[in-house]
Amino acid sequence: MKNGNIVVMGVAGCGKSSVGRLLAEATGVSFIEGDAFHPPENIERMRAGVPLNDDDRAGWLANLADKLRQGRESGQPMVLACSALKRRYRDVLRGGDPDLRFVHLRGDKTLIAERMRGRSGHFMPESLLDSQFRDLEPPGADEAAIPCDVSLPPEALLPLILAELD
Repeated sequence: MKNGNIVVMGVAGCGKSSVGRLLAEATGVSFIEGDAFHPPENIERMRAGVPLNDDDRAGWLANLADKLRQGRESGQPMVLACSALKRRYRDVLRGGDPDLRFVHLRGDKTLIAERMRGRSGHFMPESLLDSQFRDLEPPGADEAAIPCDVSLPPEALLPLILAELD
């Protein structure tokens, strides 16, 4: 890996945290769970089944961009799990690190919904998955993104991602 920040992105339930943790461990950098930086009011909205809008996400994304900036400036890159669904959200994150790389976890809505039903203790209900897919703007060719099919387990995705990062 070229000592840069990486965002593992995708809709809720696609495996961002699992893949992000494995990637951070494999590359010897810190892992940041983007959901941990949502303000309480965002968490409550999502828990209640209300999708976030651009205004709801603005402060959260700015905070995450600051984390990425700090990592870049300190020479301590990180892997960040963050939905980064829209290009404008990724642009905000790139404001913290213009060389930011993305790992885009993508998959079938049925598979992801099944995985969401199988997890416990997360605030994001399956009912918001449609809004996540509706908001998703897959990264363009100019966005330095590595597409990954989540029908593969995280352990199988890791070597593919590492090969693309080298």
